[in-house]
Amino acid sequence: MPSRRPAPAVPPVQSAYFNRELSWLAFNRRVLEQAHHKGHPLLERVRFLAIVSSNLDEFFEIRVAGLIQQVDSNVTEPGYDGLTPRETLRRIHAVVGSMQDEQYRCWHGQLVPALAREGIIVKSARELTPAELRWVRGYFREQVYPVLTPLAIDQSHPFPQLGNKTLNIVVSLDNPATPEIERLVAILPVPRILPRLVPIAPGKNGPHRLIFLSEIIKLCAGELFPGYRLNSAHAFRVTRNSDLYIDEEEAENLLKKIEEELRNLRRGAAVRLEIEAGVEEEIFDTLCRHLDLLPEFAFRLNGPLNLMRLSAVADLDRPDLKFPPFTPVNASPLRDPGQIFATLRHEDVLLHHPYDSFNPVVDFVTEAARDPRVFAIKQTLYRTSGDSPIVRALIEASRQGKQVTALVELKARFDEANNIQWARQLEEAGVHVVYGLVGHKIHCKLCLVVRREGRRLRHYAHLGTGNYNPRTARLYTDLSCFTGRPGLTADVARLFNALTGFGRSPQFRHLLAAPYNLHRRIGELIDREARNAAAGRPARIIAKMNSLVDKATIDRLYAASQAGVKIDLIVRGICCLVPGVPGLSENIRVRSLVGRFLEHARIFYFENRGGARPLVLAGSADWMPRNFFRRVEVLFPIESPALRRRVIRDLLPAELRDNENARVLHPNGAYLPVPRRKGSAGFSAQAHFMAAAATRAKAARQPVPGRPDRKSGQSRA
Repeated sequence: MPSRRPAPAVPPVQSAYFNRELSWLAFNRRVLEQAHHKGHPLLERVRFLAIVSSNLDEFFEIRVAGLIQQVDSNVTEPGYDGLTPRETLRRIHAVVGSMQDEQYRCWHGQLVPALAREGIIVKSARELTPAELRWVRGYFREQVYPVLTPLAIDQSHPFPQLGNKTLNIVVSLDNPATPEIERLVAILPVPRILPRLVPIAPGKNGPHRLIFLSEIIKLCAGELFPGYRLNSAHAFRVTRNSDLYIDEEEAENLLKKIEEELRNLRRGAAVRLEIEAGVEEEIFDTLCRHLDLLPEFAFRLNGPLNLMRLSAVADLDRPDLKFPPFTPVNASPLRDPGQIFATLRHEDVLLHHPYDSFNPVVDFVTEAARDPRVFAIKQTLYRTSGDSPIVRALIEASRQGKQVTALVELKARFDEANNIQWARQLEEAGVHVVYGLVGHKIHCKLCLVVRREGRRLRHYAHLGTGNYNPRTARLYTDLSCFTGRPGLTADVARLFNALTGFGRSPQFRHLLAAPYNLHRRIGELIDREARNAAAGRPARIIAKMNSLVDKATIDRLYAASQAGVKIDLIVRGICCLVPGVPGLSENIRVRSLVGRFLEHARIFYFENRGGARPLVLAGSADWMPRNFFRRVEVLFPIESPALRRRVIRDLLPAELRDNENARVLHPNGAYLPVPRRKGSAGFSAQAHFMAAAATRAKAARQPVPGRPDRKSGQSRA
């Protein structure tokens, strides 16, 4: 593996880098802003609120868990942002506490009243009418009581092992016969099989009434303890360390080792306690003590717990309260599956998802599986859907005798179990399943097809920025590039050979691939722009990614800014670079786009002295140490002049023009709306792309005189 090249010297500046964790929390606050956004349909605002909670869960399971481990290991050295792990945890606690307070103010103060006005009423137990109360008690006795198991906490009953993020109810009880004795405490673990949000008397006319399961159990918990008096009941949940630790050098069978670790995740160390406000101090202290948690990792919330469960509300069949439906258009040159390879012999094709349909990606693999002239298919799989047509096509191809190789990433976080299932199915069908390089996740998005055409074998490739997942392709913005260019496809073939066989330092002419040459080449490209600017030549960098963390790359961007390079960064999530600092980064602007679709594409523009050959790259890699050094990543050039123009003249300018979903990062770390001139119109890049897709679809339906009909082969008069 290549060694890391030292970064250029940068004058020391106070607070030259933002803390990674605090920057991520700033991103999650931008998601929370969408829940407040009164211009969004109501159920979409509810969905954004649920996403905020889901994001926080993963943040604690992985990032906070890692920081706690550092503190426990007595790590006191500050990071390049100047914060020690302990100080970072302290600031995280303050920010998360404030964010959760804002979440519940949004829920109780804005969304609950607005839902009620639309006939969707979310009730607490104390708000139930007598008729509703009777129904709820009946539901408890019939559906809930039989599956609950009360667990006492005393000297003869050990504290139970509580699952990660599971719902639990802690109850305080009195024995009426001995009221002077201390109160008794028990826990009711709630099985995951029970729905967390329950429709009240479903099927009846009138408003749609809902109640959280925790409210039902708290109301009726006394029935589980006959002879005792119920004093209080509070819902709580525990978040545990969920980061897999796999020593791949010692693991003889990676698949079995990961299955074992997945079972162990249920017993991971506690990193957060969430409990409803009002719980007695004695019970609160008991939980913290048994969970081995400091009170600073416990959050008292204004209920209901786990707002991620609000996704059930967002999924209600109320299209009038959701974004207008958008159907991705299939108007590309690849819309006829039978002509895919014929088309790619003559031109490259670029799709912009979700505006362009993901169908051609599926068709590319499916047609390869069925085409008798295709000899081999090589495919990476990082995340895919539950009923994946890509996996089905690979299985079909293998059963037809083609050589099929699938590089399955077993360690795709939170998708490990799904990927193990697909790996077994592929192996059973005869697919060669490979798990990639030791110590490196396979994160690149590649498919290579080897096809006999006449006396020669020809390669065709799909290279993408997003996963081979038709479901998320409707929700995430990504690019797909299809090509038959011999130079580019030869590089893809070299990479597959290095991953399935042995290849310490494969040479690539077109691809930038981690962990081989990506970090070095990105540094060289930034330095080239800096030299061009210093020499008075045109110099510009536009970089769109999910996260910017790598210090060496940030330092190079600082040096380029000082040389006069104009730099625009579109960073959806974490950004550790501080823009707009005189003498350091005054030529750098940073913006984040958070909207209806999750911005996921990685696109990089380098002016390259101006003229007709600017360099445009796209691919799977963010600018983070993990992407440069601990993952298999690919950035690929967009070589077709027409496709480059589309990126340079439309895609990137639209995102830099956005003044509705965009937020601009300021030197103090605040993300603020884009300033607008009084009376100027708003512009949303995502709305622009949807409108452009509709225009393409309409144009594709119009006959073009003289152009052959793809299906009939006849010329249109």
